Amino acid sequence: MESKLRRKVDQAFAKALPKVELHAHLSGSISKDTLHKIWTLKQAEGHCLDLDDPLMALREMPDIFTFFKIFDQYIYKLIDDKTALQLAVRSVIADFENDGVRYLELRTTPRQMAARGLDRRAYVETVLEAIGDRPTASGDGHTGIEVHLLLSIDRRMTFDEAAEVLDVAESFSYGSLWHQQHQQHPVVLGIDLCGNPMKGDVSVFTPLFLRAQRSGLRTTVHFAEVSESSTEKELTTILSWKPDRLGHVIHVSDHIKAMIQDQGVALELCLSCNMIAKMVKGEFADHHFGYWLRTTSAIALSTDDVGVFQSSLSNEYLIAAEHFDLDTQEIVSLSYRSIDAAFKGHDRMRSLLATFEEKYAQ
Repeated sequence: MESKLRRKVDQAFAKALPKVELHAHLSGSISKDTLHKIWTLKQAEGHCLDLDDPLMALREMPDIFTFFKIFDQYIYKLIDDKTALQLAVRSVIADFENDGVRYLELRTTPRQMAARGLDRRAYVETVLEAIGDRPTASGDGHTGIEVHLLLSIDRRMTFDEAAEVLDVAESFSYGSLWHQQHQQHPVVLGIDLCGNPMKGDVSVFTPLFLRAQRSGLRTTVHFAEVSESSTEKELTTILSWKPDRLGHVIHVSDHIKAMIQDQGVALELCLSCNMIAKMVKGEFADHHFGYWLRTTSAIALSTDDVGVFQSSLSNEYLIAAEHFDLDTQEIVSLSYRSIDAAFKGHDRMRSLLATFEEKYAQ
């Protein structure tokens, strides 16, 4: 008799699978329907009258060269106050939860909304409050979603701007005064380096990432996204920071691959994002996910910007199963590997996956 855990992966299995999402940008994860709802509210208030309906304005899929304009020219202009920000956060979390994600590390660049009275600190506090207002998952077997926050430094930032982001991250981290006063809310787990990979000099941020680690913050970095940012100098500089995780990891030499494995760095790999944005050549089966799958590295399939690329994490697992010939047992094993890459929640997620395995093995 064929084991249920040695069968073809279908949509129902992929959605029911308890999943870990580690590379999800808040602004890029907002669904078009939610953006439309926020736009409608703004229009009724007489705000954002220069913005077209997002259902029309954001129809075309971007490539790596047009991607960042979506945020600078549209999403950041629409999500420009506390109400819109909180609505966006709650909607994004609900969408991930409905897709079977049970552990989420959401990342965002703290923005200053001066016209609305929000500085970087107030921005982060608003996001944390929106996360904390939801029922929290714990280690008692609760099957809801557990959510944590990472703060992103944009490569276009000056050193002082990036230092301000780190200051904010530290002030909302474990053991901070804010944490002691708001223990019912989540905290900032770590920092990320993101932004247009063709901009900036990453070496500027070396002191900040080293300081973050000394402060107890975890670190993840967008890595080798385009050939222009994949010089030996840039990649070895980032690896010298001893980051916990790397995202994308596309244009890497055998030497860099060996360094990544020697350091035990975990990886966040985004299939649909890379294909749709034309960051990789060939078909899905040619994606470098196949290489890392054969290693012992901790890897986490991730969506990056599900609101933009329209591919849920369940769909990413379906794509992996289809193009890399993975059966249900291998997909469960892949989900276990993603737990190893997470910054928290390990015991709870392993318990959820074990329960899932028992159910599907019957």
